[in-house]
Amino acid sequence: MKFASHIDYAADAAKIAALRPEHRAYLSELFKQGKLLAAGPFTDDSGALFVYEAASLEEALKLVADDPFAIGGVFTRVVTKPWKLVFVNAEALGQA
Repeated sequence: MKFASHIDYAADAAKIAALRPEHRAYLSELFKQGKLLAAGPFTDDSGALFVYEAASLEEALKLVADDPFAIGGVFTRVVTKPWKLVFVNAEALGQA
């Protein structure tokens, strides 16, 4: 089942920059495992959107909680809900 997380970030650019390599390594591993379908920050640096593949909401929330950004205090607000993929433009996604 897919879960989308809308996440707000702390307004601390130094903290975000310091934790970003560990955060991206974590997300890369989730991606390799098929547990992360899409991820990326909002262009105003206020937060990010993540789409996870998990068996339950509890598992999806654990994926969020185990993120170095969550552990390090970058995530200030997280809203995670079951999500259904209806349309996807694979060609456009390939250009990300």
